[in-house]
Amino acid sequence: MLDQHRDYVLRTVEERGVRLVRLWFTDVLGTLKSFAISPAELENALNDGMTFDGSSIDGYSRTEESDVLAIPDPNTFEVLPWVDPKSAEARVFCDIHNLDGSIFGGDPRQILRALSMLLAHRAMNSSSLPTWSTSTLKLRSVVSCLFRLMKVVSLISPPPMLHRHFVKKQFAHLK
Repeated sequence: MLDQHRDYVLRTVEERGVRLVRLWFTDVLGTLKSFAISPAELENALNDGMTFDGSSIDGYSRTEESDVLAIPDPNTFEVLPWVDPKSAEARVFCDIHNLDGSIFGGDPRQILRALSMLLAHRAMNSSSLPTWSTSTLKLRSVVSCLFRLMKVVSLISPPPMLHRHFVKKQFAHLK
């Protein structure tokens, strides 16, 4: 499935004459950040990601460990409708990783995924929750909403997310 999306992105960029592809991501406060690459760099970006200086992004990295990797998510690719069709631009949301390929802990998309997985695990684990009570049903509806939100976030726009330490503190009682 990922290869189909990747091929669609590359084909669309060529067919529509896209001149810039904006790699979008958010800082830990949910502010949209981006940098642009040329269509010639897109295939490499989809395969290996693109490095950038994470120390310039609020909450990402200190200067000593500044470089991070933006890995485009082909499922979020879209040609931007508000630019001139003769010089089209596109955007794609990225997951942020460390240079060694591990997940960067301050990436809001990763935090949302981890939080939704934690809530799903807690909701599905019968030993950690009482029998079907009102609280269980409420938790299941929260999990369902989070999954829907995650799908919307990845396809439409980045969420105003919380810092990972805040998330850990707020949901520590679920352990």
